Amino acid sequence: MYDLNISWSASATPRDLECMLAYSSQLGYKTVALNHIVSTPIPAQIKNPLPQLPLSSSTAGTTTAAADTPAAPTLPTVLHRATILLSEPSQNHRLLSLAPHYHLLALRPTTEKSFAAACQSITDIPLISLDLSQRLPFHLRHKTCAVAVTRGLRFEISYAQLLAAPDARARANFIGNVMSLVRATRGKGLVISSGAGKPIDLRAPMDVVNLLSVWGLASEKGVEAMGPGPRGIIVNEGIKRSGYRGVIDIVKAAPAPPEEMKASREAATDGKGNGTNGSKPGGKDKKGQKRKNAQEPPSDGNRPGKKWKGGQKPK
Repeated sequence: MYDLNISWSASATPRDLECMLAYSSQLGYKTVALNHIVSTPIPAQIKNPLPQLPLSSSTAGTTTAAADTPAAPTLPTVLHRATILLSEPSQNHRLLSLAPHYHLLALRPTTEKSFAAACQSITDIPLISLDLSQRLPFHLRHKTCAVAVTRGLRFEISYAQLLAAPDARARANFIGNVMSLVRATRGKGLVISSGAGKPIDLRAPMDVVNLLSVWGLASEKGVEAMGPGPRGIIVNEGIKRSGYRGVIDIVKAAPAPPEEMKASREAATDGKGNGTNGSKPGGKDKKGQKRKNAQEPPSDGNRPGKKWKGGQKPK
């Protein structure tokens, strides 16, 4: 399973982040993405503040000690993601400048105009992330969402927005927006993530699938939104960054070991430069005579090596 939204804060210590990753692995998530919020306009100097693994040398001893115990989980594969807040479509001319610095980009439109642009015209950003705990300033219409799904975009549902909601109004907004999104997309093109900033907000994958099934999302669609759906996004983004115009890089095959090359060479020759039949490559056998398969040049335009009496072919 995949979780493409683990909320990251600059105030989080490496130990807290390590505990979050370890708990997500224990719940069954094999690949997670640390999420960083970026505001527009995009600054000229782009820097990825997300930490690299291993997190720090101060936690290395703790990690080693924990790995010695049988119950110590392994950390999942960690990707870097940037979620871009977009209010005006005219600010999207430098969005792709973030691509070399992150594994994944997501767009969070905050106005109806930017939402329509994200669904219909903005390219190379595969994920649309909405704050479903707030009252959206636009309607989730089937026509607009269907265009985005047809273009290969995915809509994200982060269930931590419900678990960390400050009041009942925010929880009601989340439930209503999720039902509207499921109805507008017909359950297609969805990605379910956590958006959690603390381990207490994480849930097991099947618990999330059962929760969303109450609000209209079928169980098979929920499993797809936590497995094949996010996996397709990661694979496509990896191809974009490792290839050119959709062409995948070709990795050169490793050469055969010297022992295998020597054995194949000896199988084709007798070890002295001769062929398998004992003949040398010059066209003569050991007795100095021409081999039978050597053709003589045609003498009269007829078949090679065949001469007719009188120089003419009998009628």
